[in-house]
Amino acid sequence: MSKKASLAELRQKYLREGAAVPSSLVSTLEADGRAGALALAKALKSRQAGNRAEGQRLRHMLKFENELWAQGFKLIAGVDEAGAGPCAGPVVAGAAILPLGYKLRGLDDSKKILDESTRDQLAEAVKRDAIAWATGWASHEEIDTINIYQAGLLAMRRAVEGLKLAPDYLLVDARRVPGVPQPQQGIIKGDAQSLSIAAGAILAKTTRDRHMNELAKQHPEYGFDAHKGYPTPVHLAALEKYGALPFHRRSYAPVRRVLGLDPEQQDLFATATSAAKR
Repeated sequence: MSKKASLAELRQKYLREGAAVPSSLVSTLEADGRAGALALAKALKSRQAGNRAEGQRLRHMLKFENELWAQGFKLIAGVDEAGAGPCAGPVVAGAAILPLGYKLRGLDDSKKILDESTRDQLAEAVKRDAIAWATGWASHEEIDTINIYQAGLLAMRRAVEGLKLAPDYLLVDARRVPGVPQPQQGIIKGDAQSLSIAAGAILAKTTRDRHMNELAKQHPEYGFDAHKGYPTPVHLAALEKYGALPFHRRSYAPVRRVLGLDPEQQDLFATATSAAKR
């Protein structure tokens, strides 16, 4: 490590490429004494601390799965939905069966992952690694017919039924999926407590986002790519200026108001918005 190039190579390998750090490397760098070596040692120690914290978080998020695996359940599907709050487009659910003991760095409650590119990368990793995965949809027409809560359950059921292997058990975010034979458990804020549910949630979120991005290309004045149809001030202003599109949800109060319909379902809109903020 007498040459600066050596320090540059170490930075490249252990910080940028993320290679496993040899047990003696940090102490060797600290003994070197040069400012560059000390800075690299500090950065590596910070990375190691972050890895330990992430490992602990992932172990915690497998607590429900570990209990079920210990009981003999092998194919545990995590299920969640996305799209209750928006006033346009479908509600989409995701289901994923993860391998025994599976961990994916960065996989978390999808609402905490603000970068779309990161969400897409995590979703692709889940699709690559999962024993089985599927998404299920309920259309805006179905939402208007049976209400958003029931439509979310319908999308979840379709996701479960779309899995190439029938799961032994379901872990579901905050509810129970009707019409399926599997035993199941609803977990409040499950996408922050169960890695399987987080996997289902990231599949649901990214699938729906891609769909809304396509609609944004067709209707750029509504900005669906920026807020995915949520009733933000920008979207409400677009509704007022351009009117409702065929895939706007007629059961939601902002859409009904623009269409001059009786605001008879304002409570439904409020319930959906509240659910989306869980």
